[in-house]
This record gives sequence, C-alpha cells and structure tokens, in this order.
Amino acid sequence: MALVQCDFFSESLGLNTSMLAILPERASSQIGLTSTANAGDPPVLYLLHGLTDDHTIWLRRTSIERYVAPLGLAVVMPQAGRSFYCDEAHGNRYWTFLSEELPEVCRSYFRLSDRREDTFVAGLSMGGYGALKWALRQPDRFAAAASLSGALDVARRRHHPTSPLDPAVWHTVWGDREVAGPEDDTVALLERAGDDLPALYVACGTEDFLYEDNTRFVDTARRRGLPVTVDFGPGDHDWAYWDARIQDVLAWLPLPGDG
Repeated sequence: MALVQCDFFSESLGLNTSMLAILPERASSQIGLTSTANAGDPPVLYLLHGLTDDHTIWLRRTSIERYVAPLGLAVVMPQAGRSFYCDEAHGNRYWTFLSEELPEVCRSYFRLSDRREDTFVAGLSMGGYGALKWALRQPDRFAAAASLSGALDVARRRHHPTSPLDPAVWHTVWGDREVAGPEDDTVALLERAGDDLPALYVACGTEDFLYEDNTRFVDTARRRGLPVTVDFGPGDHDWAYWDARIQDVLAWLPLPGDG
C-alpha cells in the first residue's frame, strides 16, 4: 500500500488542512503483506475520526493499512477538528468541505472511482454521526455507510443530563439553534429518508454511553422498514472495540467483485 500525507489549501475552510490516504498497489514480494490493486480506478472508503482525534488516528490506533491491503480499497481520512462535520455557527464550513470539496480534491490528486457502487463512508463516534449524516443527505453518492459507536441522536444528546460532551462544542457548532431539523439530526433524516438508501451498518458496545442513541436510531430504521445491519454487543467507547469492528465493516462492505 502507498501511504500519502497530503497537506493542501481548502477553499471551503479558507485555510490549509490535511488528510491521509491509503492507496492500493500491487506488491507480491513484500515480506509479511500482500497488496492488491485491480485495473481501473479503485473503490474508496472515506473514514472519519472522532471528537478528540484527527486525520492520523485510524492509522495510529488500528492496523487499517494492513486490513485494506488485500482488498484493493483506497482509504481517505480527512481532518475535521471538533466540527461534527457541520458548517459551524461560529467556526468553519466542514460540511461543505466534506460533502463537496473533499471528493473533488481527492479525485484531482489520486486515481479514485467516482461511481456510487465503489464509494463508502464510515467513522467512529463523532465520525459515525458524520458518516451516516453524509449518507442520508446524499444517498446517491454511497453504496454503504457504517457507524461505530456513533453519536446518532445529537438532537437529544445536547440536552442529555449525563452527556460528557463539552457545551462549548455545541455552541461552536450549532450556536443557539436546536440541532433538530432538516440538516443535522440523523434520526430526523432517517424518518424522512426514501427507499433508495445505501446499505447501513450500526455497531455500538452495550457499555458505551452512546448505546441508547444507537438503539433509538436502529428502532427508527426498523419502524420505517429500512434495512440496517446491527452489531450490538459487549464493548465500550474505546479503540479495542473500534479496531475489532472496523475489520467487521471491511468484511461487510459490498466491494466490487464480492459475491
């Protein structure tokens, strides 16, 4: 695999930002690792970080490069601060950056497929929220979307009495307005979603403080008759859980040539 640290200027953010990209390559003689790269533009997984992390965290805390090596899958990991992947009320336009600018920038720098059937998104915690929000708001872009321990009910979480999240984060991202509404409330987006959604995957540990938020999201999907793959079981809000689950997500993705 080729690992690219990319520092570039974002027009949406008005500043320099960073991303990591793992790109497929053929490498049959490398000791301990066999990489696959098929002919044509490779499929791509946008992999999103959580609230206290950055674009390097998936590479530092998991073996994501090793996991994707035999799959011929590119992985793009962007920097998004503490934005909840939103256009912040008192900050920057991270939703615009993620949903409009980033895919175009990536395809201008790297050889990546732009077909829906080759495009996936996943993330953990804040990134799980961002992944499913992106998939629900732009369902024609993705074949599959996965959330690991996602903050999937932020409208309710903002007023939750035991929420560990800093109120200053909410003010920066949403200002004085409620999260509930047509843009950033993933449960409300699911309520209004059409039938042509990407495949959805929701995993959360039963000891996680966000477990109740995840069960509410899944209950909404089931009540609407929308298919969702669910993985609820023992686990907490930590990297031991996410390292195991991202391997499950990669096995679940409908990659070209599967089946």
